[in-house]
Amino acid sequence: MSNYPLAYKLSWLPRLLRPSLAGDRSGLAAPAANLLDPQPMRKVRLAFVGDISAVANRDAPECDPAIAALLSSADLVVGNCESPIVERPYAVAGTWLGTHHAMSERFLADALATAGIERDRLVLSLANNHMLDQGIAGFEETLAALSRLGIRTIGTVAGGPVQRHSAGPLTIGFAAFTLWRNTNAVSFEARISMRAAEWPSDAVAGIDLTCAVPHWDWEFRHFPRPATRALAGRLADQGAGLIVGHHAHVVQPIGRIGGSVIAYGLGDFLGTAFARLPWPARVGSIFVVDVSADPATRGAIAAYKMHFFMRLRAGSHERLVPVEALDGALKQRVAVRLEAIFPTSAA
Repeated sequence: MSNYPLAYKLSWLPRLLRPSLAGDRSGLAAPAANLLDPQPMRKVRLAFVGDISAVANRDAPECDPAIAALLSSADLVVGNCESPIVERPYAVAGTWLGTHHAMSERFLADALATAGIERDRLVLSLANNHMLDQGIAGFEETLAALSRLGIRTIGTVAGGPVQRHSAGPLTIGFAAFTLWRNTNAVSFEARISMRAAEWPSDAVAGIDLTCAVPHWDWEFRHFPRPATRALAGRLADQGAGLIVGHHAHVVQPIGRIGGSVIAYGLGDFLGTAFARLPWPARVGSIFVVDVSADPATRGAIAAYKMHFFMRLRAGSHERLVPVEALDGALKQRVAVRLEAIFPTSAA
């Protein structure tokens, strides 16, 4: 019932065990840049995190104070809700096996508090392949739980192709969609947006910055496929000034197309596959974007920076630490991998 091609399915396990560095490295950008000179007097800070799930955690994670301070500094935090939020799984066997995702409302609330993310400054995308893992009832329960928590959402058909949310004095328009689904097309596409690079001009009227949030590409590959890069170009042509992707479960590079900035993949924020993964799949990133609120450059991206962290096991949960806090051989391996994906000399 899923729409994954056979080649993808056959490559999933090998790439899970050994995330790939193969792919096109041309035209990529450095992991940090100032795009406006001089910098604007007034800025709004957006912080993007990767996939959020409880699959690798029985208990809420620990979060290094530096990561919590970074996230609490944002006017708006945006992430991908990779698991339905249910009190008890509807797909019991699949959840036990790990093929179906689920997390509790309490887990999410505790994880956000630990990470320094205020619920009223959080927007979660529901446009991902796992959102109907617990069926239609699980999807409805997810919407109700997020409403109780006061968390805003994007990526649903009911919300329209571009959903507006305020960030300080700015209005950001989010076009969230997924290319992938794990269930039949009829029930999924009636609820979750799968429209890529399609929105009418009046959908972005009055918006300061249009941000696409695609669930795209193939998993456990550090460099996006040509089709993903081509789609990024279409999104930029459609007017997306910022594109932040999910689904690969490993960090992917930054690109620039004209005035648009593309973060192809942030990796996981909280582990979504298994409790113990190869170390490259445990490196994640927080993508911080400063947007001008000055009248002359309102809505323009002033600066961006990738902040890298690693998810370490701590008994029944994960511990999130900045890569700078690692030591020994692991720190060296991570540094070599990040330099291969995010060359500081990139232009």
